[in-house]
Amino acid sequence: MVSSNFTIRGGSAFAKRLMSSSSSAFTFEKTAVVGLGLMGHGICQVTAMSKSCSQVVAYENEQKFLDSGKLRIEKSLNAMIRKERITQKEADDTLSRILFTTDVDAIADTDFIVEAVVENIDLKKNLYSHLGDVCQSDTIFASNTSSLSITEMAEVSGREDKFVGVHFFNPVQLMKLVEVIKTKHTDPVVFEKVVSWVRDIGKVAVTCSDTPGFIVNRLLVPSLMQAMAMVDRGDATVMDIDVSMKLGAGHPMGPIHLADYIGLDTCLFIVEGWVEKFPEENAFFIPQCLRDKVAAGDLGRKSGRGFYVWNGEKRGEVA
Repeated sequence: MVSSNFTIRGGSAFAKRLMSSSSSAFTFEKTAVVGLGLMGHGICQVTAMSKSCSQVVAYENEQKFLDSGKLRIEKSLNAMIRKERITQKEADDTLSRILFTTDVDAIADTDFIVEAVVENIDLKKNLYSHLGDVCQSDTIFASNTSSLSITEMAEVSGREDKFVGVHFFNPVQLMKLVEVIKTKHTDPVVFEKVVSWVRDIGKVAVTCSDTPGFIVNRLLVPSLMQAMAMVDRGDATVMDIDVSMKLGAGHPMGPIHLADYIGLDTCLFIVEGWVEKFPEENAFFIPQCLRDKVAAGDLGRKSGRGFYVWNGEKRGEVA
């Protein structure tokens, strides 16, 4: 995961692609984003910039969270203006397409809802149970979860056939990939509409069934655990493991460095859930050094210390 205090990069072509992908026939006329945190504000912004719908309803249940999300979008747009990626008018037009609200009734008539609230399965299930009652019967639901079961959420929504996963990557404004996840209940027509929407907003869609971690995290997270297991066994040092994967495998950063960057508590949360639900899967296990770091409050970049010492975004020496 990456800090929300970023500068938009990647040249004007990216911004122009977002701003020019409109069509007279929208995949979804009215879209909503529930939750305007680190991921949700980005999803809201790129959707509004793409002109892929007539309106984006940005919903939070408390005004302070709504204001915070709106400020994040404004800061991101202002950064793009300063870098001459977009004009002031394009930024103003983007904001004009977003309705910021704490009124849940405002999302009742939307065609498509992307949920981006915190990674808590009980919270999400309660939310979908409520949205299932509030929203019109043909509204399609999509969760941005990175590791929780899409099927579990679909089955409490009252519309299993109209439920998918759309896993964006952080920062949403820059990262091109979106994993689109189907369950055994998902209507194929609904699924294809969501894939089309992902392309409409300028992203690259890959599709996957509802397997733990989907594609990226299913491959990535176990590799981080294997690196930590090597530390537990004393096979190699933290630094040598990271250097080996950078220089030997061409990775931009080593696996333990990456785990620190993501947050060791986040890594533990993901794997604990997988171990509990899939105890027969040998790839899912929790290294002792990970448990020890989290128990000590050494969470990586976010706490200033993990496997490495951190100064803000800058990684220092091995702790």
